Amino acid sequence: MTRPGQLHAGFLGEWILIPESCRYEQGDPPREGTYRIQEAEGGELEFEIAWIDAEGERHAVSFSGRPDGQAVPFAGGELADALAVSAVSARELTTRACWRGKERMVAQRQLDDSGLAMRVTQLVRFDDGTTLANVSIYRRRVPS
Repeated sequence: MTRPGQLHAGFLGEWILIPESCRYEQGDPPREGTYRIQEAEGGELEFEIAWIDAEGERHAVSFSGRPDGQAVPFAGGELADALAVSAVSARELTTRACWRGKERMVAQRQLDDSGLAMRVTQLVRFDDGTTLANVSIYRRRVPS
């Protein structure tokens, strides 16, 4: 259960992609998407991301991690073997994925001043030293 004052508390809930906000350097931006972050037993955060790509195909990915910055084993195939989730501040929640000790991906989530919009910047690092970033903005789904 979320306790008042936990740094990640403002990120919990469901977020809806604003497609026209997408600025992608790698691949085509999705047509639509949702991003759900919830707290699970033991203080782990569960992330569920679903989207419809530019061709109309549905995709989904989910993962979890304790927001303490500690890298833990992750079954990400040849893309990632360790994952760390960090509640950097009340307005920043970051995930880092590594393969054999080398950082390959960083997903930085930042809340705006109102807490009703979340910018997600996904940075991918390639073996040749190049990086590409995809940026999207999500709005909080407010229960009706």
